[in-house]
Order: sequence, then structure tokens, then C-alpha cells
Amino acid sequence: MVKDAFRYLSLNDLIEKVIPHFDQYPMLSAKQQDFESFKEVCLLMKKGEHLTLKGMKKILPIAFKMNESGKRRYSQKDILAFMNAKLKV
Repeated sequence: MVKDAFRYLSLNDLIEKVIPHFDQYPMLSAKQQDFESFKEVCLLMKKGEHLTLKGMKKILPIAFKMNESGKRRYSQKDILAFMNAKLKV
């Protein structure tokens, strides 16, 4: 078994390799909706939206729809406050 067969670390790898794979072979489960959200976030990041407060306000609600039952260390409000503080420096 190849351990690192699906290890993609860059946004470019995700957009060029992982996303096309799951577009071609969609999941037949509820995870497909999470994939659609993931894809949307990746494409927004490719445009650089994650680098601005306005962009993060678009990305966070999409990201927080994924795996809603999972635990989160930070709230959307906490993340935006952190970004706001960093952008003012």
C-alpha cells in the first residue's frame, strides 16, 4: 500500500488533482455536500479571498457548514477578530 498516495499539501495540488478527481467520481453520500463546500473554499482561496477580512467573511460560513457535528477550537467570531487585529498592525 502506498502511504502517501493521497497526500496533497498545496492549494494548487488540491485544485488541479483532488478536486477534478471528485468532480469526475462524486461521492454517493452526504460527504458530497462537504466536498462542494471544500471546493468552493479552495476556489475562493485561489483568488486570494482568504487574505482579506471581506474574503474571510465569505469563506468562514462555507467552511463552518462542513462537518457541522465536529468540534471547533475557534468560532467564526474569534477567527474574524484575530484577522481584524492582524490587519490593523
